[in-house]
Amino acid sequence: MPSRYYIEVECQQKNDAGQSICGDVFMSRKIKEEGRTILVLSDGLGSGVKANVLGTLTASMILNYMKVNKDIRKAAEIIMQTLPVCSKRKASYSTFTIIEIECDGETRIIRYDNPECLILRGVESFIPECEELLLTGEHNKGKILYSYRFKAQKEDRIVFCSDGVTNSGMGARRSPFGWGLENLDIYVKGLIKRQPFLSARQLSESVVERACANYGNKLQDDTSCGVLYFREPRNLLICTGPPYEKSKDAQLAKQVAEFKGKKIVCGGTTAGIISRELGVPIKVEMNITDSELPPISYISDIDLVTEGILTLGKVYRLLKNHKQNSSMRYGPADRIVRVLLESDKIFIVNGTKINVAHQDPNLPMELEIRRTVVKNIVALLEEKFLKEVDLSYI
Repeated sequence: MPSRYYIEVECQQKNDAGQSICGDVFMSRKIKEEGRTILVLSDGLGSGVKANVLGTLTASMILNYMKVNKDIRKAAEIIMQTLPVCSKRKASYSTFTIIEIECDGETRIIRYDNPECLILRGVESFIPECEELLLTGEHNKGKILYSYRFKAQKEDRIVFCSDGVTNSGMGARRSPFGWGLENLDIYVKGLIKRQPFLSARQLSESVVERACANYGNKLQDDTSCGVLYFREPRNLLICTGPPYEKSKDAQLAKQVAEFKGKKIVCGGTTAGIISRELGVPIKVEMNITDSELPPISYISDIDLVTEGILTLGKVYRLLKNHKQNSSMRYGPADRIVRVLLESDKIFIVNGTKINVAHQDPNLPMELEIRRTVVKNIVALLEEKFLKEVDLSYI
């Protein structure tokens, strides 16, 4: 993705009040070597476990097909031909919205029976040309896929949802036929007018919460809202581990001092180098906020200073187990995870000097070699959270 903007992706979901699992399924994949990002929101027929299985099947098939074939229209047609049809309702087992973004901002959307996407350029509606693809075949004859194609610009947003949002409040006095796309459009534009730089996460959360309120805070359908926001990137630098050669200490400190964005230093030795080279003191916080980890420290102009390998090991576990509604605590690792999730482009500088203390085979498994832990974190950030990560060694 060009440096002129970054794609923030978020999808918030809530289950039908009577179900323990959501029948809407959201999946995403970034194909880094091709600069492609693919998103799928599928709505399985019915609700609960059955709907979730059907939605997962649909989304997985779409992602796997599109990974090896760039033709989004062909992918949608093949999925439609492959999906079985409910014998009672004579309907496909899942509806879906597919969004694919190329590295130059070229965006394609395919929609089958999900509500229309809202495409906003600032606070104004942008309506790209729509092509209707009439399906053939025994089960899908007469069904229509809607295809859109346009070039995204900075400050564009795409809002896509399941019908749990547009149908919310159906039967109530205020909205007997449901909230509807028009009211959703008015609501979203109102939020953006009040907060022009509203994040994708905040916007999707607000839409789902409003849909829930329309139902009287007791959802009668699985409800999902996804948002793509093309905006300025938020940069983060993490330094961990001392350089292999002491002569590189000044280079590391200079890189930290000149970085434009948030900065985190992990490791006492690394913090000592930054403090010494920049001529600023370290202040150690005595208040312990996580019984598993040493407390944080403070260095002027550094956003967060923590212990090294133990903290990074816990960062990895928190990221691995992170779910949409996971709550963050106030410990050092939690604070790092919070900043990671709020950042877009993450630069990690990994010092390669061996710390002898971490080579003792009698120490716990958490004390893996720093390089391995960092590589695991990078993989999660790229694959699970679609972050852009630049890992370098010194």
